[in-house]
Amino acid sequence: MEMQKILVVDDEREIADLISDALSDEGFETLIAYDGEEALRLLSSNRDISLILLDIMMPKTDGLGVCRRIRENVSCPIVFVTAKNRVFDTLLGFEMGGDDYITKPFVVEELVARVKAHLRREARSTRARQEKLQVGELELYRDSYEAFFRSKPVELSTREFQVLLCLCENAGRVLSREQIFDAVWGGEFGDVGTVTVNIKNLRDKLGEGGAYIRTVWGVGYKLVNPAGGAA
Repeated sequence: MEMQKILVVDDEREIADLISDALSDEGFETLIAYDGEEALRLLSSNRDISLILLDIMMPKTDGLGVCRRIRENVSCPIVFVTAKNRVFDTLLGFEMGGDDYITKPFVVEELVARVKAHLRREARSTRARQEKLQVGELELYRDSYEAFFRSKPVELSTREFQVLLCLCENAGRVLSREQIFDAVWGGEFGDVGTVTVNIKNLRDKLGEGGAYIRTVWGVGYKLVNPAGGAA
């Protein structure tokens, strides 16, 4: 899965570096800006920012002005990092598009937990806007290449996801290995036997959900809902 990218904006270098190190330790990629103008420049060249941690009191362009300009083009969560006595500025920040705030001094573990909570919420919101295919307790999201079984994520390779998607789109219908190979690999050279390998991997990774993939001997495979047919 692609590493999520977080922009840390704070003119206090020690704090910015502390936050960046803590997030990096949790597996996030971080970018640091020490003033508002630098933050806007980084955003213009990095369109895949997942979340922004934004100090309010900064030179050149303060956090409120930065937030207003960010919201013209960017929809990712913005969490203000602010002094305890800046409640009024924080309320203004919400009006300009901020999503949350955490006060200085803060506990690093709390900040990281808050970041993760916002990213989970954003992921759920993104999935809700995508086309979802569902067969029983198996859910697939085309755009994000995410698969869930009983609401738990299933880590799949790109090809494994595409094979499962092909079966899901044709739930209840038997597909030959050749049909699956053509649908997923297209005109690429390769061995149709790779379909069998991917089916085995899918069953292993789905656990109990592997029962959704049925082998029809001499024909191919089909996806069914063991609890109630193909839907």
